[in-house]
Amino acid sequence: MTSRRTRWLNRWHARRAARAKPATGFTSQPEPRTIGSFAKGKQLVSGNFLFAGHLVQSPTESIWSITPPSPDFEAALQGFGWMDHLAALGDRDARARAQFWTMDWIERYGRGIGPGWVPDVAGRRLIRWINHAIFILNGQDSGASERFHRSLGQQAIFLSRRWQGTSPGLPRFEALTGLIYAGLSLTGMEHLTEPAVQALARECDRQIDAAGGIPTRNPEELLEVFTLLNWAALALYESDREPAPAHQAAIERIAPTLRALRHSDGGLARFHGGGRGAEGRLDQALAISGVRGGATDGLAMGFSRLSSGRTSIILDTDQPPVGSASWNGHASTLAMEITSGRRPLIVTCGSGLHFGEDWGKAGRATPSHSVLGLTGVSSSRLGDTEPTPHGPRAKLVEVPNEVEARRIGDADMIGVVAGHDGYQPRFGLAYIRRIELAVDGRTIAGEETLAAVSEAEQTTFGRALERESERGVPFNIRFHLHPDVDATIDLGGTAVSMALRSGEIWVFRYDGAADLSLEASVYLEKNRLKPRASKQVVLSGAAMDYATRIRWSLAKAQDTPVGVRDLVRDEPDELPD
Repeated sequence: MTSRRTRWLNRWHARRAARAKPATGFTSQPEPRTIGSFAKGKQLVSGNFLFAGHLVQSPTESIWSITPPSPDFEAALQGFGWMDHLAALGDRDARARAQFWTMDWIERYGRGIGPGWVPDVAGRRLIRWINHAIFILNGQDSGASERFHRSLGQQAIFLSRRWQGTSPGLPRFEALTGLIYAGLSLTGMEHLTEPAVQALARECDRQIDAAGGIPTRNPEELLEVFTLLNWAALALYESDREPAPAHQAAIERIAPTLRALRHSDGGLARFHGGGRGAEGRLDQALAISGVRGGATDGLAMGFSRLSSGRTSIILDTDQPPVGSASWNGHASTLAMEITSGRRPLIVTCGSGLHFGEDWGKAGRATPSHSVLGLTGVSSSRLGDTEPTPHGPRAKLVEVPNEVEARRIGDADMIGVVAGHDGYQPRFGLAYIRRIELAVDGRTIAGEETLAAVSEAEQTTFGRALERESERGVPFNIRFHLHPDVDATIDLGGTAVSMALRSGEIWVFRYDGAADLSLEASVYLEKNRLKPRASKQVVLSGAAMDYATRIRWSLAKAQDTPVGVRDLVRDEPDELPD
């Protein structure tokens, strides 16, 4: 009922706004700060539309003649983020398409109809139209210019009435930033600015916690929020106004958190539905924020970061998101990622939502992360599927009640000891993970422990053993490898050699009652047409006693230098001709 009411209100206010005849023109225009891709601009001009993991080829038709294969594809079209890529290309063909597709949108949807009249999508679209107004209007006649400005004003009126109707978090930040842009830029819309500035400040207080994190614990989403807050602040400064104190304070809290969530290659940790982040977006956002200093100490949005030499490790050491914040949450508690230089080594599989519902569920499960998991069981369970604006989703339920982490270290190493109780209700086992990184960054040592300590836990564990016919509770410790890592089993099946494209060699060894294997895996990236094949190192065993411990190590081969000149270029995404 709530979802239907929201859609009805959006349609009603969209049609009301479309009947308005606001004044047309710009009073000022913020400096464009969106980053586009020259290569993606070429793809668009040639008729290859790659959005949300789907490729649609339509070289002759309008972009609005496409039948969207998914709700996320449709939102990407209607949000006009692709305008950044056309502007980055910037030639005559790119400008012609930008102009035609914009005017065609006004002709088809400008009367307040169609799927684009949703507050967050409208905010995204307003930012792009205002940023690229000169690109869109160059060479256009006065009639086209008038229609363009009038549509901008109508969308701003719609946003002013409906921004509260979008979900808290990133969607609401998108809506309010678009509204601030419109209020600062458009003739007759000045009265919209101050209410939007105050609303944005309130959202900063509600959604950005004291440590600079957000409820979804999605690093890429935090970057998007940070970027929007930067854009809004700079637009206000350029109009001789200042952001609200809560707005500026949120920027100052987020910056060190994002620095802690960045690997040594510059990419973000890929947890809870997030990816590495658009190329250059994080560096740009940190630079324009004006916030100096290093990464935050301690937990950063619930993640622990170890960094030494050329090696970085990021672990998920807090409870998963819950409730409405967990639509994209993963059962990744205590999972880790490891990067050496500019080469990812150990990764999570990533979010599979762009590849369909089945891949989406698989990517959220514990076996898709580099962590210990009981066979067939995740540390958090997915609830029932429910409809959302982005398609069917499931919240996380039955998450670990207690997740603890503490830093350790001495003159030779830095490390983290963490544990969770996600397996205790059914199996009576607590999971404890200890990760140590040598100060030169060349050696990583790990220890994985399953333990039943209290009498109640031991009783529950005994019942679990009975269910397993005394064969023990089976577990797997998985280390998913990046697709560019070339891995082979060595030393008679007791070690795995991992070669990076930089030329570095890492060797994996283990100690304990487990079997080592090298198995198939996948690497899920939203800008790819399909999952990429990769490999995973798996240690398989069974918990037979009240305490089961497996130790492992990752070390650079002796002949690997401290530093290498890593000049190998990454392969670009490939599209059909």
